[in-house]
Amino acid sequence: MALTLYVDTARWRAHQQMVIQQFPGIVPVCKGNGYGFGHERLAEEAARIGADVLAVGTTYEAARMKDYFSGDLLVLTPFRRGEEPVPLPDRVIRSVSSVDGVYGLVNARVVIEVMSSMKRHGVTEEDLPKLHAAIENVRLEGFAIHLPLDRTDGIDAVEEVIGWMDRLRAARLPLHTMFVSHLKADELARLQQQFPQTRFRARIGTRLWLGDHESTEYRGSVLDVTRVAKGERFGYRQQKAASDGFLVVVAGGTSHGVGLEAPKALHGVMPRAKGVARAGLATVNRNLSPFVWAGKQRWFAEPPHMQVSILFVPGDVTAPQVGDELVAHLRHTTTQFDRLFDR
Repeated sequence: MALTLYVDTARWRAHQQMVIQQFPGIVPVCKGNGYGFGHERLAEEAARIGADVLAVGTTYEAARMKDYFSGDLLVLTPFRRGEEPVPLPDRVIRSVSSVDGVYGLVNARVVIEVMSSMKRHGVTEEDLPKLHAAIENVRLEGFAIHLPLDRTDGIDAVEEVIGWMDRLRAARLPLHTMFVSHLKADELARLQQQFPQTRFRARIGTRLWLGDHESTEYRGSVLDVTRVAKGERFGYRQQKAASDGFLVVVAGGTSHGVGLEAPKALHGVMPRAKGVARAGLATVNRNLSPFVWAGKQRWFAEPPHMQVSILFVPGDVTAPQVGDELVAHLRHTTTQFDRLFDR
């Protein structure tokens, strides 16, 4: 009995091919929990599509991935002096976001990140004159820019990249390769047309692995079903059942990421109102689970346990049977499955 990730492999890979065709020279990203698929599986997929570079989040991820992927590994977290040294092969490329960081990576392969409107990290325009001396002692693989997902002020993403291309060119810095994130296919094509001497490489994770929502599905196995009457006590905290119904124990708990949904940015009146309503229900121990039965998401009977969740199904609904599987609407990047099943 398990929380299972089912993958329609043919459909999933067809979507990958569509993205690859839209973004020539794509650099697949595999970080965190491997977008829900795991590092080993995505390394296999990256090799299958012929990727020469795979981007990972940290040096620790690179140390693990080096045994699964034989091409170059690009570490996205910038190097900082004093960080814990991790033994890595020469095919690992480090991101750097400061002049000091470049000086700290003598003879290493590096990608220099520039400061975008994300304001997260990167070298500034004022840093550019200092880079000439710094890059003499490293093997520069290119520059990179990480762009925001939303643009509420209407500033064009392409124009932001062009602005940095002009600054780098004015500073007489090498512009053979520019790694970009969060650009559309037509935006990438515009840049490639305007700067034919530069190779633009899109670093893509979510769109590549999770762009076709219908190709994957989580399901949790039903482990037990117990009838309860209104007023009966149950669970760790011995709460009283609000009405007659069924307690359904399903595979999938906090160790899988169930109940650990990452916070979301809310835009607009209606989403905010729904968020307030959910928060209000949570104060009286009413939390909607990700598990679906008989066409509806069912409420948690109590907070999820480590490996299972207990749901409440009303008495006027036919209860599931032990061995049934309940579809679960889970976020891939916060979920750990027990097994992956290709179909």
